[in-house]
Amino acid sequence: MPELPEVESVRRQLGPRLQGRWISSVSAQPQLRFRALERAAGHRVLGLRRRGKYLLGELDGGLELVAHLGMTGSFRFRGEADGWRPDAYVRATFTLGDSSAAPGPHAGAGLGATVLDFRDVRRFGTLAVVPAGDYRGLVTLAALGPEPLSDDFDPVRFHAALARSRMAVKPWLLTQRPVAGVGNIYADEALWRARINPHARRVGRERSTALWTAIREVLSEAIEREGTTFRDYRMVNGESGRNADFLVAYGQAGRACRRCGTALRKVVLGGRGTTYCPWCQRR
Repeated sequence: MPELPEVESVRRQLGPRLQGRWISSVSAQPQLRFRALERAAGHRVLGLRRRGKYLLGELDGGLELVAHLGMTGSFRFRGEADGWRPDAYVRATFTLGDSSAAPGPHAGAGLGATVLDFRDVRRFGTLAVVPAGDYRGLVTLAALGPEPLSDDFDPVRFHAALARSRMAVKPWLLTQRPVAGVGNIYADEALWRARINPHARRVGRERSTALWTAIREVLSEAIEREGTTFRDYRMVNGESGRNADFLVAYGQAGRACRRCGTALRKVVLGGRGTTYCPWCQRR
């Protein structure tokens, strides 16, 4: 599932091509995770930001387009220059007018219109148009912790929250409450870098600071490489992320730890596959 670096890479490519455009029409297949998409028609996109693993499109009129890529979701612009033709997995389509077009449900629907497809093989992606900031029904988004690369992600508060938790540290990170956007890949990477066992329930201040630092480092590095692609994740330009070759823990079970040479071990923790070094990351 795309995590913060992947979603941020999508935002950086999608945002400049959406900002200022009018959404002239929307068509979508019936999906459990699609809500009120037709309300976007006739509205202008004022900006696109990211919150955790969500994309939030600010629309005029006090509305917000919320998008979560799920496991296999991707956005692609349709056209000769973009090298993309729609297939059977396109679940929603947005027709966009240019920034100079007059507002309204038919703005830009003719010559010069741009078509943006949302493709999703496994149908776990979310698309919803809501009043700005009204995330009822979007439980994870409503309860997200601080952004890890912002000043709101404070090492003292992070340690205090970790000290209050009774969960193992890896599943705790995945709840999104202590920090937004960290999923299975980057939790494994950060815990390895901080030398913390994913089963640990007591993490002292020094080690929690090391984990805080590691989270910021692994996410920043992955953003620079435009995310991690194993199979499905693609950016808006159709290219893969370049971070997979730099992973040291996630997906590396059985390989030698790059620090000590011990074979990395994979277990299931909190229902998620978890890879760690049994020597470097002792409890």
